[in-house]
Order: sequence, then C-alpha cells, then structure tokens
Amino acid sequence: MLTSPSNALHSTPHFWPIRRSKLLSRSRNFHSGGGKHCSLSLLSARRFSIRALVRPEDGDSGALSFPNHISLKIPFGNREILVETGLMGRQASSSVTVTDGETIVCTSVCVADVPSEPSDFLPLYVHYQERFSAVGRTSGGFFKREGKTKDHEVLICRLIDRPLRPTMPKGFYNETQILSWVLSYDGLHAPDALAVTSAGIAVALSEVPHSKAIAGVRVGLIGGEFIVNPTVKEMEESQLDLFLAGTDTAILTIEGYSNFLPEEMLLKAVKVGQDAVQATCTAIEALAKKHGKAKMVDAIRLPPPDLYKHVKELAGEELSKALQIKGKIPRRKAISSLEEKVLTILTEKGYVVDEVAFGTTEAQPDLSEDEDEDEEVVPEGEVDQGDVHIRPIPRKPIPLLFSEVDVKLVFKEVSSKLLRRRIVEGGKRSDGRTPDEIRPIDSRCGLLPRAHGSSLFTRGETQALAVVTLGDKQMAQRIDNLEGSDEYKRFYLQYTFPPSSVGEVGRIGAPSRREIGHGTLAERALETILPSDDDFPYTIRVESTILESNGSSSMASVCGGCLALQDAGVPVKCSVAGIAMGMVWDTEEFGGDGSPLILSDITGAEDASGDMDFKVAGNEDGVTAFQMDIKVGGITLQIMEKALIQAKAGRRHILAEMAKCSPPPTLSLSKYAPLIHIMKVHPSKVYSLIGSGGKKVKSIIEESGVEAIDMQDDGIVKIMANNVASLERAKAIISGLTMVPAVGDIYRNCEIKSMAPYGAFVEIAPGREGLCHISELSAEWLAKPEDAYKIGDRIDVKLIEVNEKGQLRLSVRALLPESETGKDSQKPPPPTSDSTKDKVSQRKYVNTSSKDRAASSKVASGDELVLEKKDVRTAAAGDMPKKSNEEDRGSLVNGEPTIS
Repeated sequence: MLTSPSNALHSTPHFWPIRRSKLLSRSRNFHSGGGKHCSLSLLSARRFSIRALVRPEDGDSGALSFPNHISLKIPFGNREILVETGLMGRQASSSVTVTDGETIVCTSVCVADVPSEPSDFLPLYVHYQERFSAVGRTSGGFFKREGKTKDHEVLICRLIDRPLRPTMPKGFYNETQILSWVLSYDGLHAPDALAVTSAGIAVALSEVPHSKAIAGVRVGLIGGEFIVNPTVKEMEESQLDLFLAGTDTAILTIEGYSNFLPEEMLLKAVKVGQDAVQATCTAIEALAKKHGKAKMVDAIRLPPPDLYKHVKELAGEELSKALQIKGKIPRRKAISSLEEKVLTILTEKGYVVDEVAFGTTEAQPDLSEDEDEDEEVVPEGEVDQGDVHIRPIPRKPIPLLFSEVDVKLVFKEVSSKLLRRRIVEGGKRSDGRTPDEIRPIDSRCGLLPRAHGSSLFTRGETQALAVVTLGDKQMAQRIDNLEGSDEYKRFYLQYTFPPSSVGEVGRIGAPSRREIGHGTLAERALETILPSDDDFPYTIRVESTILESNGSSSMASVCGGCLALQDAGVPVKCSVAGIAMGMVWDTEEFGGDGSPLILSDITGAEDASGDMDFKVAGNEDGVTAFQMDIKVGGITLQIMEKALIQAKAGRRHILAEMAKCSPPPTLSLSKYAPLIHIMKVHPSKVYSLIGSGGKKVKSIIEESGVEAIDMQDDGIVKIMANNVASLERAKAIISGLTMVPAVGDIYRNCEIKSMAPYGAFVEIAPGREGLCHISELSAEWLAKPEDAYKIGDRIDVKLIEVNEKGQLRLSVRALLPESETGKDSQKPPPPTSDSTKDKVSQRKYVNTSSKDRAASSKVASGDELVLEKKDVRTAAAGDMPKKSNEEDRGSLVNGEPTIS
C-alpha cells in the first residue's frame, strides 16, 4: 500500500533487495562446487545486483521526470489529506490524487474544445467508480470487469454534481467531464466526501471557469459530540449522517438522515461542517491561484442584451396572465404557445436565423480588392480576366440576428423573473397560495386487495401510489461493496417516475439517476421508523410509482410509503411526512425588502424558476432525512434556520391530513402475506438441518410445504409459510431433528416406518427414528417382528439406550406391566445382552391410561402436545425434551394467537 504518494517514484526499489538475495543465494550454490567458472558466475551475479540497486533517476539519463509534480497537505476536518497533481493523467485539463489514510481517490477533468449547442442545462457529466482492486478483490459476478454503475456510486455522482453546478457561469456550453476512481480503500476512511473534495480541487486547477472552489465533508453525532469526517467504524454509532458541501463563504448542498434529530441540533451540525469546509476551500483557492490553469472565460456565450427587450415587449402582458393559470397542463400549453408566437414574430421580422449563432451577428461589409491609382476601369457588363472587382453598394443596415435557441433561453428567463416578481410583489403563487400554504391533501389505503399493503397519496397535482411487499431473507437486496462482505438490505424503497406522470411521451428503461436519488431519500426517511428484525422478521419492499407530478414527488413517496407500511401491518414507531421548501433569493430586484422569501410545498415551476429545493422529512419532533439543492451561489445558516422552522410547521399540517386517511390503514397483516415463525435450536444442530449440499433442508421444505427456511449460525431458524398447517409441520420436523433424547423418555403413538429381521424402526419424532429390537417388541418370544406388528402400526416406546453414534434403542417391553413380563420364563429367552436385561430390570414401568390413549390420538394429528410425566414425549408434537438445553423461542408473526 502506498501511504505516501510523494514516494511513488521510489516504491519499486523496495522490491530489489529481494531479487538480489535470490541471485546471491544461487551464486553461493555455484561457488560451493569450486572452479574458475563458478567464480565468474558469482562475479557476474554481483555485478548484476549492483546495477539493479541503482535508482533510475540516478543511473538512467533517459528516465521520466515530473517537473510539474506538486504535493502538499490541506486541512480536511480534524486531520489533513495529501493532494498531488502533475504525476498522473497529465494530458487531462487537470488530474489530482487525494489521499486520506490509505484511501486514495483519483479525479480528472476534461473539457471539449468545441462548444455544444446552447441549452438551459450545463453539459457537465460526472462518473464515479469504486475499483474492487482498491481492496485486492475482483467482482463477484461472472464478468470480472467493473460494469454497470451501482446505486451507491450513482448517489456519490450526484453528491459531486450538485455543488459544482451553482458555481458554473451561465453561457458555458463546452462539455465537461469529471471522472473519479477509488484506487485504494483502507476500510476506515470513506471515499465519498473525499471524492467531492477531489473533484472541487480538480475543477479549481482546470480550465473550467467557475466562481468558487468547493469541498465536501461528513458530520456525525457520536456520544453527543459532532465529529467531522468520522471513520467508518465511528459512523456505526452515529445518530446523524450529514454530508455538506460548499464554498469558503456559503453552503451549497446538504444531504443525510438522522434519528429524529431536532432542527436546533441539525443547525449546529451544519455550522460545524461549514467551518471545516471553509478551511479546506481556503487552501484549495491558494493552490489554484498558484498552480491553476487559465480559465476559458472567452468560451462563455450569453444571449444578446437586445433580445431581452424584444421578448419582454412581445410577451410581457400575455406571459403574466399565462403564469396565473392554476392547472399545470393548461399553464404549460399556454406558455408553450406564447413562446412559439414570439419566435414566429421575431422570425418574420428577420431577427432569427436557422443556424445557431453565438452572440450577435453584425452586418458584413462588401468585399473589395485594393485598387491601384492607375487601375484600368472595367466597362459595365464586362469582366476582367484578372482579379474580380467588387464595389460596395449602399443599402439599409441589417438588423442583429438571433438564434432560435437564444430566443427560447431568453423566454424562459423572462418567464422565471415574471413568476418570481408575482410571488414577491403580490404575495400569491401561480395556484393562488400564500408562501407558507400547503396544497390540498387526500390519502387512501387498501386500494389493491391482493397486495400486502397499499396507499394512494395525493397532494395538489402530485400523486404517488405506494405498495408494500413482505417476504423472507431471500427477498432481501444483496449489495456487493468494497467492504468484502455481502450486505443484505431488509428494507428498500424503489421509486419510479414514468413520463406519463407529467403528461409526456418518453422511453421506459433502467432507473435514471434521478429515480435512484429520490428513492434513496424516501427510503432513508422511512427506515428510522421501522421495527427491528427481532420484532418483525420480514424483508420489506416499498414501490412508489409517481402517477402525477407537479413538485416534490419524493416527499409524496415518504407520505404514501408510511401509510402503505401501516396498511401492511408493519408496526412502525410513528408516522412521518415530507415537504419540499423553495426560495426566491434576490427579492429586492422584484420590489421586496431584500431578504429571501421561503416557499412551502413548492410546485414544479417554482422548483425550476426558484433558487432552492430543500426536502425535509420527519415527524412533529425531529428530522429523519433531508436534502438541499440550490441554484445560487450559496445560502447562510440564518436562511436554513428559517426554512427548517417553516418546514416543521408544514410537516405537522401534512401529518394531520394523513391521519384523516379514508379508508384508513388496516394495521394488521394481510391474509395474503406470508407467515414467519422463529425458533431456536442448538448451533451444533444447524449443519444437520442443512445437510450435505442443502439436501436436508430442501427435503423439509418439500415435505412440509413451506415457502422457505432460513438458518443462521447462531441457531436461529426462520420458517416462512403461506398457511399455519405447513408451518406447524415444518416446525415439528425441525424440532424432532434437533431434539436431544434422554434415556428413560417415553414416546406415545409412534409409527413403525420399516421392518428388518432383527427389529422395527420406529419414528419417535418427525425425521427421527430409533430401533426397537425384536427382543423388545413384546414380552413373548417372537420369531420375526411381523408376528407382532406391521409397517404403519402405532406403538408406545421407551428410550433405553443412546450409543456413541447417537443411534437410539427403543423398547415396547419396558412399558408392559410386570405380570406380563414375568411370563418370559416360560418362553425362549430373547436375544438381549446382560447389560440390557439389567437396565430393563431397574426401570419403573408406567401404565398407560385410556386418557393417555385419547390424548395420543390427538397428537397423531398434530393438534396437541401430551406430556404425562417429565420423561414422557410425543411423536408428532415437535416439542423439545425438557431435559435438554434447547429452548423454542418461536413466535408466529401473522396477527394471530402466538404458537408456543
């Protein structure tokens, strides 16, 4: 492991002494044989060894040198990280490696030479990948090459992308790509915050024009104290997982989840993280000022200022009226129609050209060749065979030309400003609400009868259908990560955003980065309220399908998912709700007092035209998940505090509306949900239950009819079935296989499974058989076992011996009255050993009453467990002997009475 990248050039010689020792050992072997040639071999080997020990930079004049190699340490929370540039990836616009402990992240930035077509979206592409070679592993799949981006890698891509966009200037259309790889991982220092900081350093050193350097940190709450960039082990005990990115003066994004953390504590955590980010950004700015490349400021292309005047004149009044339409689809169609009208008018007046034009297009003067004073005049209608003479012709000035894309960009910006002005000046939004007003809410549960739980949550024009499915561990989501151990998620939420939710036509395929991000946010918000695995041993899957969308569909997934969990009978700790907050930043421009205006429950237009999207989920007392994106240069703690207070009031209103759900959640398991029974066996019995290659557990599943059986090394066994009968059968079989029989135990109503010349094999418990020797089948002498019994007969037996191999020896004779056993003297002696006779003679015999016989018949059907005395056991009840240390701690989780 390369702990100090500054020694990277000297890492190879560390292996040379090993090579030298091998050569010297061979030379000694040759030398031991004597002779002149052996001495020459030793000499040549020594000469080779000496040459190999010379460092490349000292002995090879053609060795590579890195004159631009820069290595320094910068603050990163409560420790320092090592930053290197100029060593790897030198052909990129910039490339840096950042080291924290033994975790190394390499990030490169490349910029296209030619700008792409103008748009309202910065062409920035981020790719983050965790190489399995970073921990000395390969992929666990068939293809050993890293393939599709994993969900957690997508989330880190979003962490890198979101804080960078607000720092990029408008009008920069050159495609920019950021590639980030984890090259080494020590299992202690997480690479995500390191990757965000590495990207901020790479952009600062590159040619990409940006306003401020960014950095990211993680904040945890451990033992009542906030810790910046805690280790992976420390985060296991943390009550807060806060990721924060920003500049040296403002906060750009926050994201994370907590265990109902109060808003006051969250603000303190943000303050701690902001201080750490400021120190890191100051160091990055100093590094970029000294070693950064010149920025591509000349590549910025903005629409001509005159175009704003034309668009305002043509669309001002009509656009203001269109923005006041309450319905999303009618408003969108009206604005789109008006945009087309403006474009048509400008085209008819000659202001718009078909080809894309960046900036202004000035009238080009007519070309004219330099003329000599004595140049021959060419008569009209004649053409000189030499140079072509073109004379300027007086004409009207050509107006400025605009591209169609410029018109659309300006129209969108004008629409945004008019919308913001209406909110600030009039105090009313597009749908007529006040800044802190919530849209109408309607919620319903139980819409899907065969689903385990379902709900339909509607808030304004945003609607989410949430469906819950319950299963066993086999339904858990397996995650392949750098830690090396397989991780199984017992709860996961999958978010789907079809194009029909916004009334559009689009492709349906793999989940987008947006869907993965929104689903994870809703998942984290709900995960805190779930019961533990011991209390509710189910794997829980929530599907949230967005049927309508007009802002904050991820928070609608939180509300709908909470109701669906309750409808599925999941014993959640409390109800949670989510809300999205917006902001209008520069209110002074629109006639306000200059202080930012916070908006509750924003719509899609307010998200697109506003300056902030701050999602907060939780209950009345605290926050469980949060995420903030902004479009301005950053916000302060005071603004965040105001947004959190307003969001808390909004959550309380939404929770009150959710309580009015009609029809309400059932709060009990669906009859279609699987049953799960948990029981405890001795850990040493787990392998015998599994069997070779899993044959035994497969046979138990097939014989009992259950869905699945999950066994853990600590002896916990989980049985999943669709009905009680099959679950009871599986439980009885497992209990029989794992029981520890004791000599003297009596088993009633046991079935004879097979016969042999020397005795009968009797099943004392499901899957557990013992041998009743022919001499123990009856008090009378038998020539063969069939003289007394046949296969399928049921008898009472007593356990008289357990040999070293665990084989059981049973006896019918030991249960007979003494008067019957006394007749043995008149019959040939049975072939039993002396030791057996001694054991039999020392036992107390138990009479079987008619009451016991009646109880045994019930046991045969598996309905009841009969214990006559401490040493009495039944064949089919599946309970474990009281004399053993086994304890059945099972409980049936199905809303029915507990099975003991």
